[in-house]
Amino acid sequence: MPRAFTNDELREAVAELAGWQVKDGRLVREWKFADFSHAFAFLARVALLAEKHGHHPEIYNSYATVRLELVSHDAGGVTERDVELATAVTELQSG
Repeated sequence: MPRAFTNDELREAVAELAGWQVKDGRLVREWKFADFSHAFAFLARVALLAEKHGHHPEIYNSYATVRLELVSHDAGGVTERDVELATAVTELQSG
């Protein structure tokens, strides 16, 4: 089972993740797109990444806004697995 980060480890990890924040013990990021179809296309790409990583975010979508939340429930907090997926999603959006 993965180990949840300590508070210091979490602060260090999130400092390396552009645009991500820690809220309520989760990694959280929100994007705003031009319209629903752009937001949904992004979500489709995120779904493929999540499958590849074997780790799935909580996804919230309202028209052109997408919010992802990452936490490892089995570890009781944010783990390296969450950071790896957050990094992959960030690279997806910036690439």
